[in-house]
Amino acid sequence: MEFPVQTANPAKIETACLVVPVFKDGDLLPAAAKLDDASERLIGQLIERDDFDAKLGNVQMIPFAPGLNAERLLLVGLGTRDKCQEGAFRKAVDAAFTALAALPADDAAVTFTDVPVPDRACDWKARMVAEAAHRAVYRFTEFKSEPGPAPRLDRVTLLVSEGGNAEAAREGGRVGDGIGRGINAARTLGNLPGNVCTPRYLAERAEQLAAGSGGALSAEILDEAALEELGAHSLLSVGRGSEEPSRLIVMKYQGAEDPEEAPHVLVGKGITFDTGGISLKPGEAMDEMKFDMCGAASVFGAVTSVLALKPKLNLVAIVASAENMPDGRATKPGDIIKTLKGLSVEVLNTDAEGRLVLCDALTYAERFEPASVVDIATLTGAAIIALGHHATGLLSNDDDLALDLLDAGETAWDRAWHLPLWDEYQEQLESNFADLANIGGRPAGTITAGCFLSRFADQFPWAHLDIAGTAWQSGKQKGATGRPVSLLTQYLLDREADSQVEVGDD
Repeated sequence: MEFPVQTANPAKIETACLVVPVFKDGDLLPAAAKLDDASERLIGQLIERDDFDAKLGNVQMIPFAPGLNAERLLLVGLGTRDKCQEGAFRKAVDAAFTALAALPADDAAVTFTDVPVPDRACDWKARMVAEAAHRAVYRFTEFKSEPGPAPRLDRVTLLVSEGGNAEAAREGGRVGDGIGRGINAARTLGNLPGNVCTPRYLAERAEQLAAGSGGALSAEILDEAALEELGAHSLLSVGRGSEEPSRLIVMKYQGAEDPEEAPHVLVGKGITFDTGGISLKPGEAMDEMKFDMCGAASVFGAVTSVLALKPKLNLVAIVASAENMPDGRATKPGDIIKTLKGLSVEVLNTDAEGRLVLCDALTYAERFEPASVVDIATLTGAAIIALGHHATGLLSNDDDLALDLLDAGETAWDRAWHLPLWDEYQEQLESNFADLANIGGRPAGTITAGCFLSRFADQFPWAHLDIAGTAWQSGKQKGATGRPVSLLTQYLLDREADSQVEVGDD
């Protein structure tokens, strides 16, 4: 998708559809005012006569507007000016692109950079527009015999009122385009069924990404024989009951000017289907356990965005992938396994398997002497009880890293919430028979899961993102969301910016 920038009078823009955001009070923004003048006060009269209710997210298509070169005019409600914050802005943008995606139109022009959002500049607004465009045109139709017509929209012109904002809008569009691609890549991996998206499929996908990167990305796949030799018995224990072999997938991106610069590491949970194992899950909604690899999908999505944006940093992406199935060979409750780190774990519940694959992946990350490590996982149902479906849970052994991730989430509007990682919670993981148990009981389930992972992250700054409530939607809109690709990519872009400042200081 293309996102060109123009500073011309919007009334003279030739496009299939011109998108104009308006407030309920009728006080028109600069671009809307120019269009109103050119169209014999069409917009103002529609609002004054209540023919268009500018309630937040409302849209109205005007198939012909006199005095304008656009074929169509799409009005989008912003609600009241005093409530136009980030969330409201994004809701209006999403409503606009949902309508645009349904049109038989290849191109559109939007004036959203005019909208005043406190503390958000033109580049941020342009980025949100580009991301929304990608989300709106996404369709998962791989298995439909009659998929229906795909959205035609492939060019969105960003109109800016001030020439000085053109470069900022251009950069925002570039970043939003790259992140939007990553979000949709993650959504596709998440939406694939478990009989297609297996650990071997994810490994092949990593090899394809590397092959198509022009040398920017390398991929290494550790099969079960390599994992056995390595001593990653915890990861292997999860897939023991499955016919599908487990994999540890390692992708490396070398973007820093110094190839020896400490990399940032992303670690994704890639349970391609989770029955719960011997601790079998209830049958209701078990089909959604294909989404249990959305942590891995978000890592692939972030890598996709990084390849598009080419930040000057080093990145290692690790995906620990297995299928959790019941079988005569499957790990049983009460079994004790040895991790790559050497700690023994009593498996009290085989449905707490994500932490068992992640702990070996975190130990594997030590060899890269990382600047930071962030793991991403659909880890606990407790995260949904605590935070619902709006915020990602965040735990960390480093306050600076936690703040960096929270800041990235605010910028990306892909937000997280910081939970405590106190020593008192660690006591819940005590075992009579091993170094630790893999569950800590019902209280504070998200926190004790983080405590478990923290035992394997003592050699580097580490954070855990629990995306169980944010990685996918259920019900009529069932499907992967692509979160937290935007947060992760922003975090990496921020680290690039920090390193450039440090170089400048030197």
